[in-house]
Amino acid sequence: MGLIMVQLQQMDMNLFLVLEAIYNERNLTRAAEQLHITQPAVSNALARLRRTLDDPLFTRTTGGMSPTPLTERIMPKVHEALVLLGGSLREQRHFDPATAEKTLRLSMNDMAETLLLPRLLERLQQVAPGIAVESYYVPRNELVKELSANMLDFGLDISLATTTQLQQQRLINDRYLCMLRADHPLAKQDSLTLEQYLALDHIHVSSRRAGPGVVDIALNKVGRRRNIKLRVQHYRVAPLVVLRTDLALTIPASLANHYQARLFELPFQVPRLDWHLLWHNNQHDDPANRWLREQLLDMFAAVK
Repeated sequence: MGLIMVQLQQMDMNLFLVLEAIYNERNLTRAAEQLHITQPAVSNALARLRRTLDDPLFTRTTGGMSPTPLTERIMPKVHEALVLLGGSLREQRHFDPATAEKTLRLSMNDMAETLLLPRLLERLQQVAPGIAVESYYVPRNELVKELSANMLDFGLDISLATTTQLQQQRLINDRYLCMLRADHPLAKQDSLTLEQYLALDHIHVSSRRAGPGVVDIALNKVGRRRNIKLRVQHYRVAPLVVLRTDLALTIPASLANHYQARLFELPFQVPRLDWHLLWHNNQHDDPANRWLREQLLDMFAAVK
């Protein structure tokens, strides 16, 4: 078996097309016509196959080219492999979402999941029911490696402008708002002052155990600091705490608008949240990848 595997690894896969044509036609001239090549080219290919597999493969008889026992044994698998290869090549040229069977693998955080997955699954059920979805978070420093190895189809993250291996396109450029519960003592005001904002107890969302976030860095630049009463890992839980307490949450507007809460513009400047869709260069022209990223870009264009 090991010798056969070495032989197959060294073989030009086009030779199997010749093998199948001779097997079907039992004649070298007709096999050449079927393949649109010359009869000497078929004879040369057969000679190479015989040397590689160390078997005559066919013997001449009055009825034509008769397959040897080895040829009879391998032909079902050869035919199956050629059918699978042909199907894969056709799929590479054309992607039909209605019949596609694929698992879409995404790296994104919990906020992106909240914004995207309900829309995505609704659309896929309608137009691409054979596509399953896997979502998990891959650390930023691992994204290039996993996209390169085809372990991921897309990443949703900040721009990784320092790498030339990835393609990227902006999904959303979002501002931050301050969220309070609808009946909070400050809810009837038209706006918040900086002093009022800093007097509140705050929720800080971060997957890290320690360290400032973008809001705290912005406040540090003007020499101020907020009082963090709760630190949590995910944006999914933080608004639920806001709705039941007097705590404040500084949250991207696209997510804040999903809750019945009082929202205020921030009384200081904070850099906007800038998410990009990332995919590897080797997937850029793949029809399936192209169709899927069109769907993702379209869905984020509708996020408010």
